[in-house]
Amino acid sequence: MNQNTPEMRPAPQMVTAYSNLARIAHSPADFVIDFAHWLPGEAQAWIQARILLSPLSAKLLLRALSENLARYEAAFGEISIPGGGPSLADLLFHPSPDDNP
Repeated sequence: MNQNTPEMRPAPQMVTAYSNLARIAHSPADFVIDFAHWLPGEAQAWIQARILLSPLSAKLLLRALSENLARYEAAFGEISIPGGGPSLADLLFHPSPDDNP
């Protein structure tokens, strides 16, 4: 291990959680990522973890995820993103007219 990389160990109280949904917000100083578990058809998604990052850490995370996804796809094939319906952003930020009272 290199001098600039610490050994990483899970904290004794750490809990592993499954997430199939994330919400990202930011301010000038922070990025906030809420990782949630959402069951289709349910009205609520349960936030399992909230991670706060500096803008630099968020950019480095993006780079690390991009590099790891590229290696994964090189080894196992392309990850296809289902299409045809509205995107998650459309569902969250552009509700249908039926949703208005």
